[in-house]
Amino acid sequence: MHSEKEAKRLVEAVLRLSKAEQTEVTISSTDAALTRFANNEIHQNVSERDVAVTVRAGIGKRYGIAGTNDLSEAGLESAVHQALETAKALPETEGWLPLPQPGEVARLNAHAITTLEFGPMQRAAGVRLICQKAREHGLSAAGAFRVDNLGLTIANSHGLFAHRVTTTAELLAVVSGSDSSGHSGRLAVNVDEIDPEAVADEAIGKAVQGRNPRRIEPGDYEVVLEHYAVSDILDFLGFVTFGALNVQEGRSAMSGRIGERIMGSNVSIADDPLNPSGVVRAFDYEGVGARRVGIIERGIAASPVYDRRTALKEERESTGHGLPQVYSTFGPMPTNLFMEPGDASHADLIGSVKRGILVTRFWYTRVVHPLTVHMTGMTRDGAFLIENGEIAAPVKNLRFTQSYIEALNQVAKIGRERRLVKEMLSFNMVPALKVNGWHFTGVTEY
Repeated sequence: MHSEKEAKRLVEAVLRLSKAEQTEVTISSTDAALTRFANNEIHQNVSERDVAVTVRAGIGKRYGIAGTNDLSEAGLESAVHQALETAKALPETEGWLPLPQPGEVARLNAHAITTLEFGPMQRAAGVRLICQKAREHGLSAAGAFRVDNLGLTIANSHGLFAHRVTTTAELLAVVSGSDSSGHSGRLAVNVDEIDPEAVADEAIGKAVQGRNPRRIEPGDYEVVLEHYAVSDILDFLGFVTFGALNVQEGRSAMSGRIGERIMGSNVSIADDPLNPSGVVRAFDYEGVGARRVGIIERGIAASPVYDRRTALKEERESTGHGLPQVYSTFGPMPTNLFMEPGDASHADLIGSVKRGILVTRFWYTRVVHPLTVHMTGMTRDGAFLIENGEIAAPVKNLRFTQSYIEALNQVAKIGRERRLVKEMLSFNMVPALKVNGWHFTGVTEY
């Protein structure tokens, strides 16, 4: 992971070498370690260290981009030259924007020295505990224990300089038997907050309880969605609904409906990148300071998140949600979603269901219709029939086709405990939910 001092040295070198009218420097570093296990034993233990420099050179209304992990003078000079030559060869950029001026950026980091120093023997100890417990129950454990130490610097020739470091640790486990499986995971900035025994007990408990599953008919059911399933909902809403480009292009459930109720009045969702209970992100990939955005406020569509380009279209300021240049065509997206908790215990959620299904998590979810956020996917690693407020039996996995927007209009109860869950696009702080209706379309044989 590169230091702020090293970042300044590299930035100064690139800006000195560049003859472009405008130059942007992005430095990203990775110091990652992974212990992977399957069949109750470790089968992979790897680590990676890398520092990459990306140069964006502007000539007129054209930008060229080149990158390198050769940090020598010659390597940096080559990247600068490639970026300049690319800019010269390209047509003018539609919707061109100059690079940003320096702005206010919070000096916050999601960083823990304990995570930085967490080694392979410590990861192996956590994995060993899970595997031993699984073996005692005649089950097979698989998963991964990963720690990441990441650095990001954004700087440009206008004097902008922003630097942050992030550490995260994540332990995931899937425990399987002949006809059942259970999933559990924990994510934290500080690895000391991860309890391997709790992960083992949750996953094993689901697998044991899930033995001899029944087949039930598909249809509409009440559901209790645990944290992992709720996180999937927020992840896809962030991708297709909560970004300003989606709203402006009429592809979002919020398009033309800002200020209107689109979810239940008990649902509030914000993107809060400076909240220390999540994974703090002080600025975006344009170097703009990030800030909290209340996206859904008591069911009302309040505001999407913005980058500089989408903000300019509405003559407003960016909220600091610009993506890396390679992904910028998707527009801005939230990366730190928080759903407001309720006051229900897990027992309260289950106890309120007359006949329904407890869902641990979803799998292979895909967008059917982005405007309504109709999704299709499957339950996985623990689905249970609830009758008269009690778990009655494990059930075979079900396929669903369901609007996530419609589901969030039918939230009857919200759990008081929240968990931090890592998804492909964001870190989500979510409670469990009781939803009055969920449409299952098919049943599997497992």
